[in-house]
Amino acid sequence: MATPKPETLAAFEAAKGFMPVREGLALYAAAAEAGALGLPLLEVGTYCGRSTILLADAAREAGVAALTVDHHRGSEEQQPGWEYHDPTVVDPQVGLMDTLPSFRRTLHAAGLEEHVIALVGRSPQVASVWGGPLGFVFVDGGHTDEHATGDYEGWAPHLAVGGLLVIHDVFPDPADGGQAPYRIYLRALASGSFEEISVTDSLRVLRRTAEGI
Repeated sequence: MATPKPETLAAFEAAKGFMPVREGLALYAAAAEAGALGLPLLEVGTYCGRSTILLADAAREAGVAALTVDHHRGSEEQQPGWEYHDPTVVDPQVGLMDTLPSFRRTLHAAGLEEHVIALVGRSPQVASVWGGPLGFVFVDGGHTDEHATGDYEGWAPHLAVGGLLVIHDVFPDPADGGQAPYRIYLRALASGSFEEISVTDSLRVLRRTAEGI
């Protein structure tokens, strides 16, 4: 299994974000495998760039582009009054979440700015104008059914056969977490176009085996 460079892992652990190291290592391994297809690697849900560091390093090693999509205004659970709200990433001039500056600082600190293309906008809107195939799609955006479904429907069709779909925060037991990522995971398997190839805690890696979703 491919592993990130020690300096990459250190940058990942130092970055603001929520992904545990075990899941991060599984994410990196999947991105490194998918990079062999020679197609871009795409992440939905940038936040402050913690997981983007791993995708960028895998993309650099494979000689492909790493893309990350986010409107940078924070997902629903990151708004004021919610569990994951972080007041340090609120723009004081407009009073709204703005994680873009933190993301840019994260990439700069990791030395990976030139290996990432940041797509700033809402995921379904960006997906609707995206025209090329992808070798890897990592869904880690909003956790409502609306947002998870929009991410899956928007980006999974762009995934090449043989490419990998990675879904984060998949919790079969509702007591462990929200169910929207779990529902799109089940939907992908039920489509007949994906097979599961690995499970690491809440991270699921699926390979696209056929056209049609």
